[in-house]
Amino acid sequence: MKPFKIRDIDIDPPLILSPMAGVTDYTFRRLIKRRGGVGLVVSEFISVEGLTRNNPKSKRQMRFDEEERPFAVQIFGGQVERMAMGAEMAEEVGADILDINCGCPAPKVVKNGGGSGLLRDLPRLEEILKAIKRSITIPLTLKVRTGYSDSTINVVDVAKMAEQCGVEHIQVHGRTREQGYKGLANWDLIREVKQAVSVPVSGNGDVTTIEYAMKRWHESGTDGILIGRGAMQNPWIFRQIRDVIEGREPYQPDLEEKRSVLLEFFSMCREEMPEIVALGKMKQLAGQFTKGLPGGALFRQTLYHSHSAEEILDNITIYFEDLRAGNRYGDGRIEADADVIDSCEAFTSIDVKPELTEAAVLG
Repeated sequence: MKPFKIRDIDIDPPLILSPMAGVTDYTFRRLIKRRGGVGLVVSEFISVEGLTRNNPKSKRQMRFDEEERPFAVQIFGGQVERMAMGAEMAEEVGADILDINCGCPAPKVVKNGGGSGLLRDLPRLEEILKAIKRSITIPLTLKVRTGYSDSTINVVDVAKMAEQCGVEHIQVHGRTREQGYKGLANWDLIREVKQAVSVPVSGNGDVTTIEYAMKRWHESGTDGILIGRGAMQNPWIFRQIRDVIEGREPYQPDLEEKRSVLLEFFSMCREEMPEIVALGKMKQLAGQFTKGLPGGALFRQTLYHSHSAEEILDNITIYFEDLRAGNRYGDGRIEADADVIDSCEAFTSIDVKPELTEAAVLG
């Protein structure tokens, strides 16, 4: 396991923050990047329909900071001309890499020919990739699922075609479109893609622990690993995996550092967005982050019912002071793994009131 290149861009370490709609925005990417161990961060997936029609939200989604580099913008859509225009706009804002979403299973995306809908129309996907390749000079990459359904697994053919079109990195989510986010990702198919093409291949699916990451990496032989919800549950997971790769004991944050991360994220959100949106983002992260912490369920519910920044800050202080003092918080139970979330359906899988989400407030 070693760093790899996307053309002349070093992905070091070979660990990628997987794009998640409504999650991997400007604030969250920087939070994760600052914890260390991330070789590449990717934007939320961005609609080229909005981007090329000057939608403020779509343009805002391309914003990034120098500390995030290397940085990839991911776009989706089904229209050749607009995909090429969107790719040009991503290059103009300074993105290092342009990534195409060919994996989102959301019906509203698929019915318009985007996301995993392209897996049913390979001639159109080929036309899109060739048009984008002609339009930009930065590397072009592809995020893809294993197929549209179990009966139409075609990821190897898609990967071969993409390589011929000039795609320089292929990221495979080991589920079909019909599978959505249910069941386990098929890393055997990811391995088949790696064996079928010469460009770097990275795998995605179910990586929420160091042990699982290392197991799937060894079995699949991929160049890189993408982590999505695992980063919400554990912002240090990239650093910990890098430690293991380099022969060190994985870093273990203490309670004070876990508290500081929540406070840092909330502070960043409040700087970037209206308070009601910041509250929703904080509750969203807490829904994943508090899994694995004693009494996390009660703490999460307490945050969900907080209606101001002051309430959230007070509740965070109380919770971590109780833990530090060895007091029992709630039932003291440590919960099982969090619900699966990934890519374009992140918001629909988190128990946050819809009126508090950025998507609802900012449109």
